Amino acid sequence: MKKIAIAIDGPAASGKSTTAKLVAQKLGYLHIDTGAMYRAITQKVLVEKLDINDRKAVENIAQACSIRLEVSDSATKVFIDNQDVTNKIRTPQVSRSVSTISSYKGVREIMVREQQKLAHNGGVVLEGRDIGTVVLPQAELKIFMTASVTERAQRRKKELALNGIESTDLDLMKEIELRDQLDSTRETSPLVKAKDAVELDTSHLTIDEQVSFIVEKAEKIINKVSA
Repeated sequence: MKKIAIAIDGPAASGKSTTAKLVAQKLGYLHIDTGAMYRAITQKVLVEKLDINDRKAVENIAQACSIRLEVSDSATKVFIDNQDVTNKIRTPQVSRSVSTISSYKGVREIMVREQQKLAHNGGVVLEGRDIGTVVLPQAELKIFMTASVTERAQRRKKELALNGIESTDLDLMKEIELRDQLDSTRETSPLVKAKDAVELDTSHLTIDEQVSFIVEKAEKIINKVSA
């Protein structure tokens, strides 16, 4: 059977990571969380105590460091310069800063090249903000996931709680709305729905329903291109 590339885009906390990971498992594909790559760069910048608004310094860090994704026990671990930062990249501080870091053209060019290398032979599920429009415009299946701000704030709250971080609904809603604005208005690779993407509103769907929706569409395409 031919292996295809699946691009899943959408705003923060729309359910991309969990759904993409499970879709990849169902199909026996590699899951690539591109957002984690940008978060890793952001975490590195914060550790180095650099000004996130210093574009040149940030781009130099992105150029010099190495990012590695490892899949083990159905979970993706994120390494930067051989250090495991899987949990560190999910802190509120990283969440507040990642949109600025990922808006820099130099950073995105480096990340896009790496992501395209990973997806070169197909059999991948990539999720992020610009997968269907910039990274893999030729992807056989493109999904654009959405959800209400209220629902997304609740999801983020649960995620943070699992890492022992307390947060309020109001603060998270403000943070998500700001992230949406920054992501959709940035000059380089803004968050937009690809013209041929299928929109999936996950506000009232279970994870299983989201996964089934995407897997069914993927299998139809796989069967068609393999015939």
